[in-house]
Amino acid sequence: MSISTSLDLENRLAERVRRVPPSGIRRFFDIAATMEGVISLGIGEPDFVSPAPIVDAGIASLREGKTGYTSNAGLLELREAIAADLEARYGVSYDPATEILVTVGVSEALQLAMLALLDPGDEILIPEPCFVSYGPTAVFAGGKVVYVPTFAEHDFQVTAADLAARITPRTKVLFLSYPNNPTGAVLRRAVLEEIAEVVVEHDLLVLSDEIYDRLVYGAAYEQGHTCLPSIPALRDRTVLLGGFSKGYAMTGWRIGYVCAPEPVYRAMYKLHQYIIMSAPTMAQYGALAGLRHCQEDVERMRQAYDRRRRLIVDGLRAAGLPTFEPEGAFYCFPDIRSTGLTSEEFAQKLLQEERVAVVPGDAFGPSGAGYVRCSYATALEKIEEAVVRITRFARKYQARHNGG
Repeated sequence: MSISTSLDLENRLAERVRRVPPSGIRRFFDIAATMEGVISLGIGEPDFVSPAPIVDAGIASLREGKTGYTSNAGLLELREAIAADLEARYGVSYDPATEILVTVGVSEALQLAMLALLDPGDEILIPEPCFVSYGPTAVFAGGKVVYVPTFAEHDFQVTAADLAARITPRTKVLFLSYPNNPTGAVLRRAVLEEIAEVVVEHDLLVLSDEIYDRLVYGAAYEQGHTCLPSIPALRDRTVLLGGFSKGYAMTGWRIGYVCAPEPVYRAMYKLHQYIIMSAPTMAQYGALAGLRHCQEDVERMRQAYDRRRRLIVDGLRAAGLPTFEPEGAFYCFPDIRSTGLTSEEFAQKLLQEERVAVVPGDAFGPSGAGYVRCSYATALEKIEEAVVRITRFARKYQARHNGG
């Protein structure tokens, strides 16, 4: 008697994992890594080194033997500093002991929030284009994602009416992420107050990813970022996600936080205990130093991004690629339809022919079709050269598309 030893492992994987595609961002950069002379406008990672006080604090913690676990919730000193920072900048008050949890980046905070709030079949509204992990993270938690499209002609703004039109009896959570990745859009407080009325009317909870809150420009900088729980009606309905990766150039440290009303905090704390235990100790000391000593560094980096933003937006527009004015984060989202290429074709051919890496816009949702994402978190001289290459590339394909 023969026994079959073949295994169909693919079909034994959990269905919720099998139906989620791999990230649409990394693929191009795996290819780019094998090529010489590539300028990457792709991965959303600061090109700055973490400020010296952060690095020094991390090293000091190791030398002082602080290599064990912290409390599950994170260093109380760090939680107190996060609370003080949010109070000072936004007037939002959180109890460090019962409403703030230190996490392994915003990625863990996001997963904990989804798991804590969503039961199988619960619907979550997510405006798109949006960061690639939001929908899959909700799916992994058993939720049903209802995407809400936004468009360049409306400045990629989601409105209260857009959201209200998609609410059903199963809608439980609204997800917002502003400043937005990939578009750079920022919602004004007046719009958020209108959205708050819909949230209250339909008794929704809100997840607000504000990882880019320190990186705003132009009119958005003058008016100031609106921290969602600073809107009184939303404070006790909102789970606020934040961190240090972008504004403090600490991506590799993997340190974030979540602020939430105590019942939600307790649920997320329970998940965090079983999944993670505690965020990296060294990174927590680094983040604490960042809050205490690095505000001038944060502002210096913001101003550098602003200069780069102006250069790349003006350059892409001059190349005949209409580009929405980004007011936050470090991305721009040019319209490439004048070339006659799809987003995927544009990104592939640009990489092959001009050695510039960008991300197809539809990796961030259907509304991103016809666009690409360009990160300006890279050196000014590299952006200058990238603009030259993109201009040459775009004009070639525009001429072909127009019969020239």
